[in-house]
Amino acid sequence: MIRLTPRERIAVFLEAQSAEAGAARNTIDAYGRDLIDFIDFAAAKGFDLMTLDREAVETWLIRLEAEGLAKSTRARRLSAVKQFYRFAYDEGWREDNPTLQISGPGKAKRLPKTLSVEEVEALLDAGRDQGRTTSEQIRNRCLMELLYATGMRVSELVGLPVSAARGNPAMLMVRGKGDKERMVPLSHPAREALAAWLITRDAAEDAARIARKTPPSRYLFPSSGKEGHLTRQAFHALLKDIALAAGLDPARVTPHVLRHAFATHLLQGGADLRVIQTLLGHADLSTTEIYTHVLDERLKELVLGHHPLASKT
Repeated sequence: MIRLTPRERIAVFLEAQSAEAGAARNTIDAYGRDLIDFIDFAAAKGFDLMTLDREAVETWLIRLEAEGLAKSTRARRLSAVKQFYRFAYDEGWREDNPTLQISGPGKAKRLPKTLSVEEVEALLDAGRDQGRTTSEQIRNRCLMELLYATGMRVSELVGLPVSAARGNPAMLMVRGKGDKERMVPLSHPAREALAAWLITRDAAEDAARIARKTPPSRYLFPSSGKEGHLTRQAFHALLKDIALAAGLDPARVTPHVLRHAFATHLLQGGADLRVIQTLLGHADLSTTEIYTHVLDERLKELVLGHHPLASKT
């Protein structure tokens, strides 16, 4: 029987995660880095990857804590090792799973930063006038309306295919992490902004095709860069300019903060948590549940600020 080296076993695991589990490229890369750190530790201690026990894994975790790594980083690294040993057990490489009873450090819960409804409205208003040309202003309005109406990740937004936007759709098909698809509804303002941008976009593309014989772009927000569409970095910079124009601190405004605002405002409006999970494309409801803490804080503020007995001790 061929004996695989530790790095070869990791390569097999990563390939399976990509092909079978549909893990995103960034996730695969992170797993790889974390597992290389673990096998380097095991090699330095003289541990065999296929025979080491629970105590060896716990020794590694103690070393990570001694290095001053954050809880979230340690939890992520342990998660990669646990996934690997689950795979090793399923593949018959080991007769046991040494990580089965290890709970790890856990993640420190941090409330997501968000914006008020009034602040988002100010951003949307500012987005209508932001841009050097009328075409850019129409595009920027569309970007802002789509982002807040759907709660998309910025990578999902800038990478939208134009085919998804044809026919005045009431819903958009979004391809998210791990190539998983989901449907997200569009608000009336978002549909209006999208229709206006399609007219402007198509006219500009027709003119460019006649003048330079360039092929049509497959993206809703095309660009001449190597990616073929507006980049995340470009949109991030644009959002900072829009925040300034809206009178908001640019440090508080990022694409992900708008995603948090989308979820928080839906929850405050009475939306079901599982509906929000679906719209955000979260694989696990526990990821979505952090927004309930935002709502809890808001409810506490309302009680303390408006209840007649709240100020009495």
